[in-house]
Amino acid sequence: MALIVHKYGGTSMGSTDRIKNVAARVAKWHDAGHQIVVVPSAMSGETNRLIGLAKAIMDQPDPRELDMIASTGEQVSVGLLAMALLAIGKDAVSYTGWQVGIRTDSSFTKARIQSIDDSRVRSDLEAGKIVIITGFQGVDEQGNISTLGRGGSDTSAVAIAAALKADECLIYTDVDGVYTTDPRVVDEARRLEKITFEEMLELASLGSKVLQTRSVEFAGNYQVPTRVLSSLTDPLMPLAEEANSGTLISFEEETNMEQAVISGIAFHRDEAKITVLGVPDKPGVAFHILGPVSDANIEVDMIIQNQSVDGKTDFTFTVSRGDYQRALAVLESQKDVLGYTRVVGDAKVSKVSAVGVGMRSHVGVASQMFRTLADENINIMMISTSEIKISVLIDEKYMELAVRALHKAFDLEKA
Repeated sequence: MALIVHKYGGTSMGSTDRIKNVAARVAKWHDAGHQIVVVPSAMSGETNRLIGLAKAIMDQPDPRELDMIASTGEQVSVGLLAMALLAIGKDAVSYTGWQVGIRTDSSFTKARIQSIDDSRVRSDLEAGKIVIITGFQGVDEQGNISTLGRGGSDTSAVAIAAALKADECLIYTDVDGVYTTDPRVVDEARRLEKITFEEMLELASLGSKVLQTRSVEFAGNYQVPTRVLSSLTDPLMPLAEEANSGTLISFEEETNMEQAVISGIAFHRDEAKITVLGVPDKPGVAFHILGPVSDANIEVDMIIQNQSVDGKTDFTFTVSRGDYQRALAVLESQKDVLGYTRVVGDAKVSKVSAVGVGMRSHVGVASQMFRTLADENINIMMISTSEIKISVLIDEKYMELAVRALHKAFDLEKA
């Protein structure tokens, strides 16, 4: 008997019929003798609807009250799923995050989990019950309901699996695993049977929508075996077949690093580039530019500082396209402090990345990537690297061409 955590996304919970299918799948695993905890998202579109209602009342909704509203979508889901299981004779019980002691900080709308009290859940599991817990939410030290941000149910599921020392966390989605790139961009994209936590973390942070970045961090930090698989298959398919489907996110020592240099090509459309021209080249210049941007809760991604010329330098960085105008406004407000000549920007750029642990044992990956882009006449604006990834910033109109060319250049269509 194993302890398994199931997580179901909004599409999987998108209608009462789909909720009944989830119940049938969960019951199958429970009938096989496993202890089961389920973490469902709100029904597809529900969180957007709730946020829309809040914005109809208040242009910039109060974060605490917004969390109070947004958290109700998952509460509906757990109640409906519990009833669907009860209706087919399974002993199930639903809880909100605060009822099972998911403690977070007080950063409303993007809270971080600090601790989980597993005693109540373990007691129910020992009694043979299926436990269903709201994803996406918890409670802070003052007893306020908090939410974890977009995709937070993934994080909830992996965190709960870590707290319970679960044997595996199964992330059920509307896709059947992790692919070498988005199949909607590259027809030849191939599903990966295994991928390392490091690679998955890079892919998630670089634009892959399969898993939320923080959930992958949790899985890696707490060594939670995690599998991504489809909820749109027959819920009564043989358990052995389902348990080995999808993509296993594994530990690096379990993989053969010689198998592939590159595991996937990720891309992010939502990028904007900002350049601060003619800023004095002196100690602290990066802090004085990026400090106010950070204080405005704007995340910065790629960064380049040019060579100093006559005591002046140019400083370029990227932000999310949705933060572009706010970042420009912050820099404008700091002009007297920074002493720059002017600020220029481009909100029509995209980031394309090659990811693979095989980079550690192979040379020439960067040159092959740059040669491939040059052959397609694609200009590179910025470059960022780590041990297992190379990212480039390019004109957004060439993004899909770049992804297809790189996918082919690294033979990712081949098993």
